[in-house]
Amino acid sequence: MKIHRILLGAASVAAVLSAGAVTASVLQDAPRDARPVQDPIGDILRTTPAQPSVPTETPPAGAPAPRSPVAVAPPPNVVIAEDAAVEEKAEAEVAAEKPVATKAIDQPATPARRQRRKFAIIQAIDKVTAETMKFEVEVGGRPVRFNQNLIFAARACEVTTPDELTEDAIAYMDVSLQPRGRQEGRQIFRGWMFASSPAVSGVQNPYYDAWVVGCKN
Repeated sequence: MKIHRILLGAASVAAVLSAGAVTASVLQDAPRDARPVQDPIGDILRTTPAQPSVPTETPPAGAPAPRSPVAVAPPPNVVIAEDAAVEEKAEAEVAAEKPVATKAIDQPATPARRQRRKFAIIQAIDKVTAETMKFEVEVGGRPVRFNQNLIFAARACEVTTPDELTEDAIAYMDVSLQPRGRQEGRQIFRGWMFASSPAVSGVQNPYYDAWVVGCKN
């Protein structure tokens, strides 16, 4: 009987402790009320009245505006002696200069005949392989093949006369595109080539460029 009471009391104590633990856990998980943070400096600033910090300035004393407009005289013209001397010297130098004599260009009564040459010198380049070559083409002679595809034939080649303003070499060329093994070709250029302006009068092809360099015997 005594043992039964001891066991019952122990069970009661255990139940009370378990209930207390559950209650403490529930209280810890529950939200708490907010608390203000201690800020002594902020409390002092809030309790101290603010003082005005805008400085006060007194307007400067000035003379009152005149009732009638005041006439302002312009300053006198000042002539510096050094500037006057320089100007006089420049005028004297201009007066002492002699006019440039224009010399007329002597034009012959009859223009000189251009000298014809036997060979035309051609410069050609393959844009694909970057192969370039300078070669001769005989006027009225056998055509010349470049890079197995281009055929050059010269019809005339002449140089300018001494009385002409620009020294130049001019060649009349026929250029055809005919791969080796084909019987017929396609003409891609026919006309005069000028050595002084290869970009204007030369062969302009997606794969080749060619122009005249000079004429020789």
